[in-house]
Amino acid sequence: MHALKKHRPLRRVTLAAATTVTGFVLLLSLKPHTAPTVAQATSSAGQSQSPSQSPSSGSTSASSSAGSSGSTKSTGTKTVTGDTVQTRWGPVQVRVTLKNGKITDVTAVSYPSDNPRDQEINSYALPQLRREALAAQSAQIDSVSGATYTSDGYQQSLQSALDSAGL
Repeated sequence: MHALKKHRPLRRVTLAAATTVTGFVLLLSLKPHTAPTVAQATSSAGQSQSPSQSPSSGSTSASSSAGSSGSTKSTGTKTVTGDTVQTRWGPVQVRVTLKNGKITDVTAVSYPSDNPRDQEINSYALPQLRREALAAQSAQIDSVSGATYTSDGYQQSLQSALDSAGL
């Protein structure tokens, strides 16, 4: 009987080592999550004001020209890019085109698109958010069911763009 008790600790160590190695191999075999990519939208109207393209310089240059935008607000077309808003699923940023002080176009510059589920959600959420922003002529829009984080980021970026434009 003493011979069986001697071998039990060795069996336990062997079993623990085999379990650890198996767990480690399974961990290494997992496919790593890819780094987030930022989708870029191109627009011919958006190219007219390159200083307001980047979020950091857009808020300073657009807000510094907000005082003199009284004449351009009523007569010209202005394109402003909102701040990049970090959401749980990725960054959201919008670009707003204004003509005569009215929102004529809203484009999502960046949005979560890391996986097929993000792409599926945003394929129906972004057009709906755009329609609502154009109809409301403000950032006071309803969230899209199933895309709450994207909707919140969209609203915040839209509001920052409208603030930069002086609206």
